Amino acid sequence: MTRADAAPFRARFVAPLLWGTSLNPINSSIIATSLVAIGTSFGVGAGQTATLVAAVYVASAVAQPAMGRLATQFGARRVFLAGLSIVTVAGIVGVFAPSFSWLIASRALIGIGTAAGYPSAMAMIRARAESAGTGIPGGVLGGISIAGQVTAALGLPLGGVLVGVWGWPAVFAVNIPLGLLGIMMTLLWVPADGPRTRSSVRTLARALDPVGMALFAATVNALIALLSDVRHPNWWFAAVCALALGGLIAWELRARHPFIDVRMLARNGPLVRTYLRQALTLMAAYTVLYGYVQWLEEGRGLGPSVSGLVMLPMSAVAAVGAAVIAPRALVRGPLLLSAIAIVVGAAAVTLVDAHTSVVLLVALSLVFGVVMGMNSTANQAALYGQTTADDIGVASGLLRTSSYLGAIFASALIALAFPGRATDAGLHLAAVVMIGLGVAVLLLVVFDRRLPWRVR
Repeated sequence: MTRADAAPFRARFVAPLLWGTSLNPINSSIIATSLVAIGTSFGVGAGQTATLVAAVYVASAVAQPAMGRLATQFGARRVFLAGLSIVTVAGIVGVFAPSFSWLIASRALIGIGTAAGYPSAMAMIRARAESAGTGIPGGVLGGISIAGQVTAALGLPLGGVLVGVWGWPAVFAVNIPLGLLGIMMTLLWVPADGPRTRSSVRTLARALDPVGMALFAATVNALIALLSDVRHPNWWFAAVCALALGGLIAWELRARHPFIDVRMLARNGPLVRTYLRQALTLMAAYTVLYGYVQWLEEGRGLGPSVSGLVMLPMSAVAAVGAAVIAPRALVRGPLLLSAIAIVVGAAAVTLVDAHTSVVLLVALSLVFGVVMGMNSTANQAALYGQTTADDIGVASGLLRTSSYLGAIFASALIALAFPGRATDAGLHLAAVVMIGLGVAVLLLVVFDRRLPWRVR
């Protein structure tokens, strides 16, 4: 027995994976504090600066499953390193961007590069566990969930400090040391992939399925465009989304190496239900994360720093919850508790108003911390048991994509509830929708007979 077999998940192996998978959530939140400064510097409005946020979500949504497929085809460590390299280059492009368009390109590269982290890390973890003959490495998977939640929470204050000290270019420049350090740790501590045969451009094209990728990207972009003005939707975008989705399904059913394996999804109902639970729960969670905070400032009249402190316990509870359930690889119980927390928390939100005590508002953030900590960790464990080693890279990428879709729908709900300022009535409307989301998730858990209590 080798040393790796005796202790397959030593800290040196796990640390680079946690590092790489954290770059996407931190880049998703760190940009928020620099948008005003960027708009002033380049003379663009809030609508244009918002594309810097959307660029990462769109690029990541498409790139996540693509990176999972590349990890299977060419080696997970190689793809992991390639992603870190792209992040480093993206930081350089952002720092020296001569125009706003270059900043958008930098953010798109960040989305593509950081998208490599999660699916390739999951592939490496699964391969190492099977090689060592161990069960599900719950502690490692929980660490990935905790790292993502903590870094996403730290992104806002970190971005504020960077912009305050060095200006907006700092939120791009920070990716240079982050990428280089990740590369160094991976080269030193993560074993190299096995040898591979030389691949031609045709082999790469088959692995990526560019037509499937283009149709998937068209579907996602049309959906975002449709939801960007939910009060006055442009139904042409709905038609484009439906046509692109239909074309995607038709193409993938015939493709030899499909980008989205529609047949596999049709056979694997439990996995599809995991994606649906993730999207619905994250829609509720992101509505709280962004909509509730907006109401705290505009509806309740709290300052930005106080609003941040009100929400801070949510991140702490999320991290603790993930740490408790991850080592045991629990699934059904945490998902039930998460769904109930959505319903109870959203019902409580319908009762708050501009005069509600700050203590009670903090208590509400604790309830939704349970949702954040238990849902993603449990769904991640469920996915691990619902896929094979060959499929886990793409499947993990699609799990992240379902999270982004939840965030997209949450943005639409917030826009519907708060057309101008964040009011009590708008918050209550969002809460009613969240109750419906919680009930839907609860039904998905209760009536899914193939959902285990734990994964072994």
